[in-house]
Amino acid sequence: MALVQDKPGVLNRVASMFRRRGFNISSLAVGHSETQGLSRMTFVVEGDEYTVEQVTKQLYKLIDVVKVSDISKEDVVLRELALIKVRTTPSTRPEVLQLVEIFRSNVVDVSPDSVIIEVTGDEDKVDSLLRILKPFGVREVMRTGRVGLMRGMVKSLAMDDPGRASKPG
Repeated sequence: MALVQDKPGVLNRVASMFRRRGFNISSLAVGHSETQGLSRMTFVVEGDEYTVEQVTKQLYKLIDVVKVSDISKEDVVLRELALIKVRTTPSTRPEVLQLVEIFRSNVVDVSPDSVIIEVTGDEDKVDSLLRILKPFGVREVMRTGRVGLMRGMVKSLAMDDPGRASKPG
């Protein structure tokens, strides 16, 4: 996770750094943070501890990066949002709606031949719902990727937290 300057080109510079160094981003989410002028980036990088350490060092070399934190071993809340368009017929719609309810999801759009479902949760919950809906005919899927925050007030990536390392130098 990183806090970065909220200005044009920052996402491109971060993504370019990953590309140049050969790191694979399996998930990337960016949004405004609690601090005006800063955005929070949550990215998932597959690799060992050495890879994560290298990613962190390379991120700190980018001028727009304010703070970086490896939250992989922290006590965190991770969530993902997905929108799933599922084919329905008059006979299958009640069963699809029942599955939506079981997964504590929401129907956000209904048309004569499909519904769009909004599901929020951990990656396993989203994957499970997709597997169960597959026989009905999943037409489209859009996933946000994982976003996360550290639990409690002990550790944070907030600007006003003196306990977290900020950019060296």
